[in-house]
Amino acid sequence: MPLRVILSNPRGFCAGVRMAIDVVDQALEVLEGQPIYVYHEIVHNKHVVGRFRDRGVTFVESIDDVPEGSIVVFSAHGVSPQVRQEADQRRLTWIDATCPLVTKVHAEAIRYARQGYQILLVGHRNHQEIIGTAGEAPDATQVVESPDDIPNLHIVDPDRLVYLTQTTLSTDDAQVIIDALRAAFPNIKAPPGEDICYATTNRQAAVRQIAPECDLVLVVGSGNSSNSVRLTEIAATAGTPAYLIDDASGLRDEWIVPKRAVAPTRGMAVARHGHADQPQAPESPITLLLTAGASAPEDLVAGVCRELLARFGGTIETRDIVEEDVEFGIPATLKRLMRDRGIDPADRRIRVAPPDVTRETYGAVPLTISAGDGRH
Repeated sequence: MPLRVILSNPRGFCAGVRMAIDVVDQALEVLEGQPIYVYHEIVHNKHVVGRFRDRGVTFVESIDDVPEGSIVVFSAHGVSPQVRQEADQRRLTWIDATCPLVTKVHAEAIRYARQGYQILLVGHRNHQEIIGTAGEAPDATQVVESPDDIPNLHIVDPDRLVYLTQTTLSTDDAQVIIDALRAAFPNIKAPPGEDICYATTNRQAAVRQIAPECDLVLVVGSGNSSNSVRLTEIAATAGTPAYLIDDASGLRDEWIVPKRAVAPTRGMAVARHGHADQPQAPESPITLLLTAGASAPEDLVAGVCRELLARFGGTIETRDIVEEDVEFGIPATLKRLMRDRGIDPADRRIRVAPPDVTRETYGAVPLTISAGDGRH
């Protein structure tokens, strides 16, 4: 029962995740021997976090757990001003690895609050990104998780409202909530630009486009990764079963059910023990879409490919939907720490390495098929 595996491109690390991970990597190199603390998981992927723990990084959920005078990295999801103030009070050197696209939403919240707007923040109430963004203007912000929350909102002036969104939402789900907000408050203001980030949009668009032609979708990512979970939901909405797995160990044979073509009937009956048995129709290949959330390392995707081919055989092809070329710079504090140690930050750019799918790494030479000319 051979498989046809389609590798969606783009997939995996976005520029913000790549930047945040590289910040911790470079901090470990530049500040060798000094303990490095990270506030919250640097990105929502258990393998990334586990690998850093193995290298001596300590992850904390409270600034009080960081010894005074130490170095702490703020995660890609962003933090509230309160966390930054607590870090200053403990004389911590903090390196801000917040994704710049999240920082943009923070800046919007500050600006609208200063202008006297109430902010309706669309997203998951307990997600670290929402906690950080809401913390920029707590008295002006209310979180909206679904249209059911709208009747319970406290609105002072319906003409002084603005909505902002979490960057990792499903574009479909966000639009449902935004439409409901507009129906309830016709004069609500939209942000000047799309808050849902380019990487989230691109990965969702790829699944939305490819999933209908597939029998199964596998998303590599951790369960606490919002954008990874959204990819499975989008595939399901397209009518294709989808599963979220951390790595190859999460694969289940029962997900890959053989398809059989319709068996011919005329002249094909075979006498057996006095009965006419219909011959089995040949199995046809299963088409599987493999993608990854924005915080999932590519080596995990490669491991899933190798395991699939080892179990079932088949082929791999890459489907290019959008080419991404976004790159973010090194945070200012890390640059300063580099200069203090005689290191030129210009020689320490964020490492950008698009996946190079080879037989040695992935288990097969892929057929590459371009299916879009968008560039972001």
